[in-house]
Amino acid sequence: MDFWPEFLANSWGREFVAGGFGGTAGIIAGYPLDTLRIRQQSSTEGTAAQIFRRLVAAEGPFSLYRGMAAPLASVTFQNAIAFQTYAILSRAVDGHCSSSNDPPSYRGVALGGFGTGAIQSLVLSPVELVKIRLQLLRSPTGPRDVARSILRAEGWRGLYRGLTITVLRDAPAHGVYFSTYEYTREWLHPGCRKGSCESFGTMLLAGGLAGVASWICCYPLDVVKTRLQAQSRLTGKYGGIVDCFRQSVRQEGYHVLWRGLGTAVLRAFIVNGAIFTAYETALRCFFRANDNPATI
Repeated sequence: MDFWPEFLANSWGREFVAGGFGGTAGIIAGYPLDTLRIRQQSSTEGTAAQIFRRLVAAEGPFSLYRGMAAPLASVTFQNAIAFQTYAILSRAVDGHCSSSNDPPSYRGVALGGFGTGAIQSLVLSPVELVKIRLQLLRSPTGPRDVARSILRAEGWRGLYRGLTITVLRDAPAHGVYFSTYEYTREWLHPGCRKGSCESFGTMLLAGGLAGVASWICCYPLDVVKTRLQAQSRLTGKYGGIVDCFRQSVRQEGYHVLWRGLGTAVLRAFIVNGAIFTAYETALRCFFRANDNPATI
C-alpha cells in the first residue's frame, strides 16, 4: 500500500511514470500516420492520401492501427526509461547542476539526449521490427505471432535486425529532440525551465517542433532502417546499411531518402506535442501530490 507514495516521492520515480504517460499519449495520437509513413518508405504505392484511401477501402479503417499492440505494450516502459535516463544523463554530464531542481545546461541536454537515444535503441529496435512487419502485412495477425515467426526463422539475431542503424538514427536525433524542446519552450516562455510555468500551448508547440526537428535530421537513416527491417534473412535483397542505401538511390533516386517525410513531420508534430504535454502535466500533478501527501 505504501509503494506508490514512496515511489513518487523520488524525482526519478516521477520522471519514470510521467514518461510512461507521455509515451502512451504519443502512440495513440500518431499511429495511423505512422502506418502511412511505413507504407510510403517501403514501397512505391503512391502518396499518403492514395495509400490511405486504398488501405481503408480494402482493409477497413482499423488497418491503420495494425501492429499498435506491440509499441503500446512496451511504450510505457520504453518512454519511462527514456525520460528517466535523459534526466539522469543530462545532469551527470553537466557540472553546473547543484541540485535536482536546477535545469541542465543546453550542452548537458544535448549530450544527455544523445546517450538516451543510444540506450533506448536496445529496447526500441525489436519493437519497431515487429511493428514494421505487422504494418506491411496484408492479412491480420498479432505481434506475438510475428515475433515467434522471426525467432523461429532467424533466431534472436533476426529480432535485432536493424539495431546498428537504429542507434545511428536515434542517438543524434534524441540530442536534437531534447535540445529543441528545451530551447523552444524557454524562448516561448522565459524562465519556464526553472519554474515549470509554461502554458499548454507552449508545451504543445515546443514538443511538436522538437519532434519535427529530430525527424528531419535523421529521416534518410529511418528510410534505410525501415527497408532493412522489412526484409527477412531468407527474402532480403540488401546486404547491409551501405548496400541498402546504394541500391535504393540507384533504383529510385535520392528522393527516395525523403519519401514519406511530409507524413512523418505531421505525425511528429502531433505525437511529440502530445508526449511532452502529457509528460509535463503528469510531472506537475505528481509534484503537487507530493507536496500534499494526504491527496495520494
